[in-house]
Amino acid sequence: MRAPGAALLAGLALAACQAEERPVVEVFRPEYRGVETRLLEGDLVEFRVAMAGARDGQDVLDYAECAAAQYALIRGFGFARQVRTNVSEEGGVWRADAIYTVSPAVPRGLRTIDAEVAVENCRERGIPTV
Repeated sequence: MRAPGAALLAGLALAACQAEERPVVEVFRPEYRGVETRLLEGDLVEFRVAMAGARDGQDVLDYAECAAAQYALIRGFGFARQVRTNVSEEGGVWRADAIYTVSPAVPRGLRTIDAEVAVENCRERGIPTV
């Protein structure tokens, strides 16, 4: 007869074996590979960014947001709003194709960005802007 805790330990061991293995980035050393900016129409702007050394897709999303915030300031606007972003990774290089609106006043929507605050946050985090 097995001890009552043995079944629990066996179950935990089996679950651990079945857990999805994901590579772990122990030291975050991002390599920002540039931003391509394209005015689409009116207040819509497309940003294509690429980076290596990202921990996950959020790092490249943050890079795109920093580019959008700086672009808004350069154009004399105080705000941006994310419309959509597509993220992909191939061979360790993460890419984001993001579209934002830029505006002088807080735009309607959920993903609004105060450009000045965002750019300062980007600088503090070491993320380059446009």
